[in-house]
Amino acid sequence: MAIDERPQAGAAVAATAVAEIREAAARVRENVARVIVGRDDTIEMALVALLCEGHVLVEDVPGIGKTMMAKALARSVGCEFRRIQFTPDLMPSDVTGINFYNQKRGEFEFRPGPLIANIVLADEINRATPRTQSALLEAMEERQLTIDGVTTPLPRPFLVLATQNPIELEGTFPLPEAQLDRFLLRVRMGYPDAAEEDTILLRFEAENPLDSLQPVVQAEELVRLAALLPSVHCEPAVRDYIIRIARATRDHQSTELGASPRATLALFRASRALAAVRGRDFVLPDDVQHLAPSVLGHRIMLGAQSRLRGRDAESLVREVLDQVPVPVKD
Repeated sequence: MAIDERPQAGAAVAATAVAEIREAAARVRENVARVIVGRDDTIEMALVALLCEGHVLVEDVPGIGKTMMAKALARSVGCEFRRIQFTPDLMPSDVTGINFYNQKRGEFEFRPGPLIANIVLADEINRATPRTQSALLEAMEERQLTIDGVTTPLPRPFLVLATQNPIELEGTFPLPEAQLDRFLLRVRMGYPDAAEEDTILLRFEAENPLDSLQPVVQAEELVRLAALLPSVHCEPAVRDYIIRIARATRDHQSTELGASPRATLALFRASRALAAVRGRDFVLPDDVQHLAPSVLGHRIMLGAQSRLRGRDAESLVREVLDQVPVPVKD
């Protein structure tokens, strides 16, 4: 299977759009890197989610900088930022807001919750009960909130950046499949190496660099750049490659539930965003391969036997990538 040549029509427009996206992404990446050491790939993934107006689940052990990265990203893009600390006693109304009776005015008023913002840090989301977790579903999918029959649109861009401790730790509630499917990406940061850890010590020796971080991109610019993504070209052969990867996860003997069509669409959109962030106006199979474990891994349910053997979904996705033929250019 071959990749056709890039069509010439609209190529100049696409090149201009991609140049704008790449330049803005470089500013944000450089700004966040003033605080976060050695996590360029994680920052790049967050930029992809911002451009796709998707959501990111950062899953890893405590103390490696998940919350710090979320704060640095929010400050870099100049958007309204709110942080929600999820705990077992957190109620859905604590997240979405409530209608309360104002005795002075003699009428009900809406008190907005922290979910009504551009970037919401849902810290330790798996420490909240399933009922509270589900309060995020409508907001993450529809970009709106419905409270007492009244629907309130959320501002754009809207990004939920959730952090999660591993589910084997005590006092956590695993996110249900419907909730996980709302996240565009699931990423892990991992421990820094010795040199990076030494850099962290030196960087935070005198003061916290987050305190002096200034915005380098504004919310309106992010919305405008996101609207330029359709100009990034994706060959039919590459689209077919994305579809074959998703379908292979459904047919795999180790899966109980494969990637949904929503996952296929998410991989397609994220691949275009990654291509633009990297300065290309066309999608390569390499973009798809780089993103597939993070886009599809959390949307796949392994069979009981696979789970007992200690297998994880991301390794299954990588196995699928090894098996599905890659389209090549003539």
